[in-house]
Amino acid sequence: MTVTDAMKRDWEERARKNAFHYIASWRKDWDPSSFFDSGEEDYHRLVTPVLTAMNFSPRDKSMVEVGCGAGRMTRVFAREFAHVDALDISAEMQRQAKEYLREFQNIRWVLADGATLCGVTDASADFTFSYLVLQHLPSQALATELLREILRTLKPGGLFLLQYNGARKPSMNWRGRAAWGVVNRLWSAGLHRAARATASAMHLDPEMVGSSWHGISLDSADVRLILESAGGQSLHFSGETTPMAWCWGLRGAGDGL
Repeated sequence: MTVTDAMKRDWEERARKNAFHYIASWRKDWDPSSFFDSGEEDYHRLVTPVLTAMNFSPRDKSMVEVGCGAGRMTRVFAREFAHVDALDISAEMQRQAKEYLREFQNIRWVLADGATLCGVTDASADFTFSYLVLQHLPSQALATELLREILRTLKPGGLFLLQYNGARKPSMNWRGRAAWGVVNRLWSAGLHRAARATASAMHLDPEMVGSSWHGISLDSADVRLILESAGGQSLHFSGETTPMAWCWGLRGAGDGL
């Protein structure tokens, strides 16, 4: 099984178990109203200030949402933008999103392959957005490819806004790292049931077992170099060394790919 196959399998399992929680894990008691309201709150908290600072009006624009999940933020994107390409690796996540957002006719649902944005045409979007996605990718190579793909989807002068884990130190304490080390060794040996049982015994979430969930951190200097090599210009960073690092900027007129 490839890394991307494992990612797809894991996210399908999480979507079937509790899509809302695994998209927004800071809360366990989501209902549809609170879930989608939180997406609107995040849009105004995270997206609106950048659009305003960049003098970007979404009304007649097209956008790509990388990692739409069950549509938590897709709903507000579809209200604000003329067209939305909503991508996710999980068919079950998208099935739920389509059901919740069936009244919107300006969303194109694209099932992603986990490595690229192959369902999106080159230079077709005015805005590309990614939140709580890059931090779950299991390898630097996949993250690098996705960063380049985000620039590929943009029209010259198009705007991107993306979040990644820029922390230079592990977010867990040594006990947590040791516990997960035991669990991950069992998983890597193919002992999946034993790994999940051990996680439960250690009071860890068994659904988080498997390398595709834990993901990687990215050095912000590397992010800058990757984006610039792909044609990114006017780059702005915030929270560069934290788990909630952000970068936004423009795709230049040159190809860069």
